[in-house]
Amino acid sequence: MNMIRIEWKTALVPLALLVSTLTLAQVPSVPAGATIPPVKSPASGAINDPSQTPPGQLKDTLFTAGTASTDSASALPEAQLDKAVDALNKGDKAASAQALQAGIAGIEAEVQQKPTSFKDKVLAQVGKLKTLLPLIAGGGLSGNVLQKAVGLAKLASGANRLEGLLSAGSLIGNASKLTSGLSGLGSAMSVLGGKQSAGQSLISTAMAGVSKLSGGGALAKAAEPAVKSQLGSVLNFVKGAL
Repeated sequence: MNMIRIEWKTALVPLALLVSTLTLAQVPSVPAGATIPPVKSPASGAINDPSQTPPGQLKDTLFTAGTASTDSASALPEAQLDKAVDALNKGDKAASAQALQAGIAGIEAEVQQKPTSFKDKVLAQVGKLKTLLPLIAGGGLSGNVLQKAVGLAKLASGANRLEGLLSAGSLIGNASKLTSGLSGLGSAMSVLGGKQSAGQSLISTAMAGVSKLSGGGALAKAAEPAVKSQLGSVLNFVKGAL
């Protein structure tokens, strides 16, 4: 019997050409002379549209630097009390009353959250400030009277804050906060008249001691006990003055 053999090699070539032709027919043709716009990739560092971010992919986030919650002078509630005095001296009663209310609220909130042995003295001075609020609108309050009341409130509030740092434990690492607190007390002591010289002397001594804490190490550890004693002397003076 004669067997019939089929050569598949010759049949495969036309089949491959047919598949290739069908594939090319599905690709849209580009007219002659037309240009294909390049695909734009997002610029480096650009923030993509959140609505176009694929699920599960992390989105770029833009962080805006804000003010740190430190004891800087402008961030403390006492700054509002100073604004109240300045506004009253300029004749802006509404701004003065608003700033005074903000300062009172800030000091009350702070002393309730972080109370020390100065809490009662702080609240007593705040109470005096509250009695002055109606006088601002009525025009019966002078800038000098408000300045003295504000100074005493700042002394009490600053002492409460300083005692909080002192009772928290180690002072090492808190040199900047201690320096800021002592500076604030020194400024507020101007309302004490002739008594302020003794207080300023105590503050100067404490400032010199605090400066030894900033470097850390053995020197700071050796200086810390003396600094605590110096800060205690400042606080005792303020307590007596109030």
